[in-house]
Amino acid sequence: MKNKSGAGCPAAEGCPAVIGEYLSYLKAVRGVSDRTVEAYRKDLSRFAAYCANFALDLEKLNAGELRGFVADQSAEGSATVSVNRALSSIRGFYRWMVRFGRRQDSPCAALRNLKSPQNLPSFLWEPEMARFAVLPETAGILWPSRDKALILVMYSAGLRISELVSLSLPRLEPNLGGGRVIGKGNKERFVFFSDEAREALAIYLPERQNRIKADGKQPEDRLFVNRNGGAISIPGVRWIIARYAERSGLGKHIHPHSLRHSFATHLVNSGCDVRVVQELLGHASLSTTQRYTHVDIERLKKVYAKAHPHG
Repeated sequence: MKNKSGAGCPAAEGCPAVIGEYLSYLKAVRGVSDRTVEAYRKDLSRFAAYCANFALDLEKLNAGELRGFVADQSAEGSATVSVNRALSSIRGFYRWMVRFGRRQDSPCAALRNLKSPQNLPSFLWEPEMARFAVLPETAGILWPSRDKALILVMYSAGLRISELVSLSLPRLEPNLGGGRVIGKGNKERFVFFSDEAREALAIYLPERQNRIKADGKQPEDRLFVNRNGGAISIPGVRWIIARYAERSGLGKHIHPHSLRHSFATHLVNSGCDVRVVQELLGHASLSTTQRYTHVDIERLKKVYAKAHPHG
C-alpha cells in the first residue's frame, strides 16, 4: 500500500493514498470530468479527516462508524443536501473498494440519505403574475414589446430558461398558438401559448425583423433576440427578469424559473390533474411535479386560517 502522502490524488495534497487511487480511477478509467473529480475529492477528504480525528480506519470502516460521520455532519449544521452529496461520494468510493477486492462489503449498504426538507418554489399568485406581465408596457426600459412577449411565452408555456432561449421560429405553429421545445434529456415536447402571449408575439415579431435588418445581420432563427439582433443568452434573460423584478414592487425574489413555477402552481390550483401538469412541464418523474400540490396545500391553510372562526 502506498504511504498517505497524497500521491496519485488528483488536484490534492495530503489526502489518503487510497482516495487518490480512487480519484485517479474515476478520471482515467471512468472519464469523469475534472470538476466532478474535484467535488468527490472535497467530500472524501472531509470524510477522511473525520476518520483521522476519531482514529477510525478508513478502509475497514463499519456501518455504525459511518453513521457517526453523518450524525457529526448534521450536528455541525451541514445542509442536508451537502451531507447527502458526501454520502453519494462515499458510496462510490466503497463500491470501488468492493469491486477491486479491497473490501468484502460496503458499510453504506443499509445507509439511507437524509430526508430533504420540502422547500416550496418561488412563484407569483395570479394577480401578481398579471401585474408582472404588463410591467414592460409602463416601465420604460429595455425593449418593451420583446420583454412582454418573453415573459408571457415563458409563463404561459411553463418553459425552462434553456428552453426559452433555444425556441426557434421554425418550431412555432403558424398561428403562434404554441411550438416544440427540446427539454432535459434532449426530449421534445409541444407547448402552448396563451392568447395574451400570441398577441404580444404578433407585436414583437415585426420589430424583431426590423432590428435584424437594421443591423445587417444574417437572419437569426431564434425567437428572442437581443438589441443587436443576435440570439438572446441565458444570462441575458436573467438580467431582463431581474430588471423588471426590481421595478415590480412585489417584494418577492423573482427569477426566470419563478415564471415556470407560477405556471405549474396556477394549473394545480385550478384543479388540473398533476399528471397533465407533469407532461406540460416535461418532468421525467411525477414526484418532481407533486411539490406543486404542496403549494396548493399551503394556500388552503392560509384560506382556512383566515376564514375559519377558530382558525
